[in-house]
Amino acid sequence: MDVTLAYGEDGLVVPVPDDATVVVPTEQPPLADEAGAVARALHEPVTGPALGELVARAARVVVVFPDLTRPMPNRTVLPPLLAELEALGAGPERVELLCATGTHRQATAAEMADLIGPDLVARYRVHDHRADDEESHVTVGEVDGTAVRVDARYVAADLRICTGFVEPHFFAGYSGGPKAVVPGLAATETILEAHRPWRIADPRATWTVTDGNPVHDFVRAATALCPPQLVLDVAIDRARRLTAVFCGPLPEGHTAACEYVGRHAVVGVDGRFDVVLSTNGGHPLDRNLYQAVKGMAAAERVVVDHGTIVVAAPCGDGVPAGSAFARILAAAERPEDLLAPAGPAEVDRWQAQVLGRILQRADVWLCAEGLTDEEVRTAQLRPVADVGAAVKEALARAGLGGRLCVLPEGPLTVATSG
Repeated sequence: MDVTLAYGEDGLVVPVPDDATVVVPTEQPPLADEAGAVARALHEPVTGPALGELVARAARVVVVFPDLTRPMPNRTVLPPLLAELEALGAGPERVELLCATGTHRQATAAEMADLIGPDLVARYRVHDHRADDEESHVTVGEVDGTAVRVDARYVAADLRICTGFVEPHFFAGYSGGPKAVVPGLAATETILEAHRPWRIADPRATWTVTDGNPVHDFVRAATALCPPQLVLDVAIDRARRLTAVFCGPLPEGHTAACEYVGRHAVVGVDGRFDVVLSTNGGHPLDRNLYQAVKGMAAAERVVVDHGTIVVAAPCGDGVPAGSAFARILAAAERPEDLLAPAGPAEVDRWQAQVLGRILQRADVWLCAEGLTDEEVRTAQLRPVADVGAAVKEALARAGLGGRLCVLPEGPLTVATSG
C-alpha cells in the first residue's frame, strides 16, 4: 500500500507492505470559524479574567509567538487576537510582538513576513529574540541555584500574552504554555539550565509527562517568576488548521490544552517493531537535522533493540552549518561521544545527547535531500536516497517475520507499546 509521509511542504508517497502498522493521531475536525474560536476563547477563558479586564489595566502589551521552526499557524491566530486587542483600545502603538526563538536563529525579513503576515510586520513593532544578547535580558529570580534571565521587553510589559501550539514533546512533555517564555524568551544561561544533561537523561523527561519531569519542572518554575497573564494555546490538524483553542492563565490554560492533545495524539501499538519509518512532521518542523532528531525519538519508542529507524526529513536548512550541533556531531566518532560529558552544559548538547541515546539502541537511516551524504555520515547516520527501497532493505535484514511500523506524522503522534 502507499503511505503519504509528512515531508517538506508537499509530502512524500512511499510504498510499504500491506501488513505494516500505520500510526496516525485521532484526527479531530477543523473548526468552522477559526477566528471566531480565538475571539471566544479570549472572552471565555477556562479560568481567570477575560482579555477585556486585563487590557483595561495595561498600558503596554506584548504578544509572544513561536518562531519559524514551529508549525504554529501564526497567520491564523495572531490577526483575531490583535483585532480583539485593538477593539479594546490596545492598537499597534501599545502592542509589541515578540518572536520566541530560544537558541534558534533569527528570521530574515522575508521569513518574518511569511511567518506572521506582511500586514502585521508593517503595522506592529516586531522583536526577534536573541538568547545571546546579554544586555536585552533581565533577572527575574532564581531556580535551582541558577538565575532566570528573560527578555526585558517581555518583563517590562503590563500585559503579557503568550500564544503557542501544543504537541507532545520528546523531553519536555508538551510544547506550548510556559515554553514560550523559557526557553522561548530566555537568555542562554537559563536555557542551558533547563537542558542540563542530568535533566535530559532522566526517564521522566519524555513525551506527555509534565509532573515530575525535571525539564518541564524547571521551565514551569522559571516562567512562574514572571508569568504571562494569558496563554492562548491551540491544537491543529495535519493541514495546520485549528481543531481547538484554549485560553487562560498558567497552568490551567496549558493543562487543558495538553489533556485535549494527549487524548488524540497518543496511540497504542502491538509491541515493538524491527523497522520503524518516521518523519519529522513536515514543514517547518523538518527544516534541519537538529529538528529531525525529534522524529527519530518518536520512532525510538517502538523500535526493537538493534532495529532500524528510517527517517524522511528534507533538512533544507542543513544541519544547520556553523551551529553548535554541527560542531558536536563533527567531534563525535561513536554514539557514546554524543552523550553529555561531565562539566558545564553547552548549547545544542541536549539534541546530541538524545541522538546518541537513539543510536545506542538502533541504526538510523536518513533520507534528506538538503544534506550531503558526508553530512549524514558525520552524524553517524546512513544516507538513503529512496525511502521505499530503504524500508524494503531494512525488513529483509530483519529476516522472516520482520515487522514495520510507520509514523507518517513523526513526533506529532506518540506511539506507545504499553
